[in-house]
Amino acid sequence: MTPDLKTSPPPATLFSEDAEAIAKYLDESAKNGRDSGKNKSTQIRRFYDELVGWQERIGTDEQKFRDYAAFIHMLNAKAAYAQGRNLVTREFVQWLRDCIKQIDGPRTLNHFRLHFEAMIGFLKAIRG
Repeated sequence: MTPDLKTSPPPATLFSEDAEAIAKYLDESAKNGRDSGKNKSTQIRRFYDELVGWQERIGTDEQKFRDYAAFIHMLNAKAAYAQGRNLVTREFVQWLRDCIKQIDGPRTLNHFRLHFEAMIGFLKAIRG
């Protein structure tokens, strides 16, 4: 269920159908018995906000991307920690990990940021 962030231009559905499908998937995963109450919007938003911060620092600068790439990948460890604290589901951690793995420069970082933003919008709409 991981979107393809590397195609240029991005797939026409990356910010619409793909983002909506991920939002539904993450919402459903948080409704299961043991995962009930996870993937709250405040938790998801923390990861998005940090990603936006890195993307704003980097802009379109390839060298800055190389300088900050390790910090973007650190989001994986932070997500694993949040999962360990029962704040997010393993599905959220896996989706984040799969997307971060595809980030290879400012362009794909921006694709992921926009996909993440769209997913949050759909998640909010699903939850009301």
